[in-house]
Amino acid sequence: MKVNFEGIFGAKLFDDRKMKERLSANAYNILCKVRDEAMLWDPSVADEVAQAIKAWAMEQGATHFVHWFSPLTGTNSGRHDSFLDGIDKEGKPIVNFSGKLLSKGESDASSFPSGGLRSTFEARGYTIWDTTSPCFVIDNTLYIPTVFASFTGESLDQKAPLLRTTQSLSKHALRCFHALGFKEMKSVKPTMGAEQEYFLVDKKYFDKRLDLKMTGRTIFGTMAPKGQELSEHYYGRTQRRVREFMRDIDQQLWELGVPAKTEHNEAAPGQFELACVYTYANTSCDHNRIVMDIMQRTALKHGLVCLLYEKPFKGINGSGKHNNYSLVTSEGENLLNPGDKPEENIKFLLTLAAFIKGVDQHADLLRLSAATAGNDFRLGAAEAPPAIISMYLGTKLENMLQNIAEGHGIEEPEEVRELLMGSKSLPLLTADDNDRNRTTPFAFTGYKFEFRMVGSSQPLGFVNTIINALVTISFRDFARELEVAEDPMAKAYEIVGRVYQDHKRILFNGNGYTQEWVEEAARRGLPNLDSTIKAIPTIITPENLAFLKKSKALSEAEAYARYEVMFNQYIQKINIELRVANDMVRQEILPAAIAYCQQLAQGNYYCEQAGTISGIAVKFQREIAMLTDEISDLCDEMHFARNSTMKLPKMEEKAEKLYLIHKNTLSALRTKVDKLESMMPKDKWPMPSYTDLLFDL
Repeated sequence: MKVNFEGIFGAKLFDDRKMKERLSANAYNILCKVRDEAMLWDPSVADEVAQAIKAWAMEQGATHFVHWFSPLTGTNSGRHDSFLDGIDKEGKPIVNFSGKLLSKGESDASSFPSGGLRSTFEARGYTIWDTTSPCFVIDNTLYIPTVFASFTGESLDQKAPLLRTTQSLSKHALRCFHALGFKEMKSVKPTMGAEQEYFLVDKKYFDKRLDLKMTGRTIFGTMAPKGQELSEHYYGRTQRRVREFMRDIDQQLWELGVPAKTEHNEAAPGQFELACVYTYANTSCDHNRIVMDIMQRTALKHGLVCLLYEKPFKGINGSGKHNNYSLVTSEGENLLNPGDKPEENIKFLLTLAAFIKGVDQHADLLRLSAATAGNDFRLGAAEAPPAIISMYLGTKLENMLQNIAEGHGIEEPEEVRELLMGSKSLPLLTADDNDRNRTTPFAFTGYKFEFRMVGSSQPLGFVNTIINALVTISFRDFARELEVAEDPMAKAYEIVGRVYQDHKRILFNGNGYTQEWVEEAARRGLPNLDSTIKAIPTIITPENLAFLKKSKALSEAEAYARYEVMFNQYIQKINIELRVANDMVRQEILPAAIAYCQQLAQGNYYCEQAGTISGIAVKFQREIAMLTDEISDLCDEMHFARNSTMKLPKMEEKAEKLYLIHKNTLSALRTKVDKLESMMPKDKWPMPSYTDLLFDL
């Protein structure tokens, strides 16, 4: 059967094609200027646009609409209202959707975490339509992408800072390139493509695991006899059930205009990945939110549960989300494409320098953007980059920058290396200029930068806001020099060379997993923020507060709000995990172990009476009884420490102590519980094992 991609793709998206078809030329032109040129919204066309969107949405079966936003919790939120607006005198329904309803909604801003921006009695908050991200229909509901702001105008979401920094970046990048004579350039916009990793488990097992249901990860669990050591799951054959799930989400995502492209088995058993084609960063961030939502909804239809936690299973890889970022001009030119002669491509060189300078100066904020309690388990293992921010360019680009910095002439290009595979039946190919370095957090991969540190559960708005901001300030600083230079082109090359010399400490092409790199990074003065609680305070240092304000990312009040929200979110998530661990031990694990111990004791008693007692059987019973006592004592210690910590008045101290309880006491408790699991028969253990969870799909 022939697939009609044109008929499928965007069928449930109110995209540019549908706007042209359903709006007058005047309304369409005004809407495009609002969207593309950041022109203020003209209320005169709002009702026409709203009527067109409503008519189209109702044709798709929509009965409700929702202002869809992402509060500081990082979740998907919105209030559902029906198009029904009353009844007339004859009892007929009145259907209404005005420009005002499209453009602005209201939500209780004090019920979401606001970090002190709103008090409990100050309830009003606004959702405002983001015209740069198209509306779409899911489950008979029209979704309107919006920003979420307080009554006094501060951002309470991830989208508004991203939109602000996108505009600021374009402004300062244009200053640079116009000074160099590229007057045709009208805008510079960030583009992004996300690679989403996730696990699937059978719902019948998920429902029997309190830890998975409450936290998204297994707090206890001993590794199965086989993990990922054979590398057979990676890129391997996908089980039929999973393949059907993947095809289902493809269909739904394509209908929503989300360009889902690459799917494959990931390194760990039960782990998979979905990557989407690049688009403008704001839209792509919305796409990733849709992807996560559709995955979790659709998995349930197939009797599965989709886990987005960064480290749901101990002993195998966790899940990340690679954020592939580049900059594109109004003419469609990718500024991070080196071209055949990168040493002569000043647009590429200046853009590359902007990243080097920005990442080095604000590595702490870039690290913060990927900081979550779940990601703390993942970073630095063989599956993810370390917590130390570094950049990988490859030796060819580094050598080129070194030559520019030292004032050397342009070298002859190296001879192209061909891949000779020893078989005439294989096509003759050329090798890429550089290898890839999977251990670096921020890697140049040919025409983009890949930020590999982001956790799988994270929305991408804050991540890309920080990347936008650090590039923006670099461009701003460059523009101040270029605009007054007698020879802007010569000045541009001078800037590139100087930036390389001043900030080359951030460049590293080696193995980021080694202890030698940790020591070398310390000598270079690079920050090593190896936990979320170390990363959070970076957002309110005087230097970073000034930087965030200059780049239009966050005001001081908004930065402090995020500081408070991130600490409180961390505290609550760790507190929940400790409480779940206590409940599992007290209500499931200890009762099962005690019952098994009693069974062993009874069996040993009868054997003794019969004169057939086994020394090993008695020893086994004693070991389990001793282990049970140790688990009970550790659980008491953890429970007491958690209760005492939660009474502390300062959130910073509370977070620090919870971190230590989680890292030390819970870790020790898990070691004991996992040993107990390995000693008990499978049918006596009160929850599904790793073998069940990872290998029964």
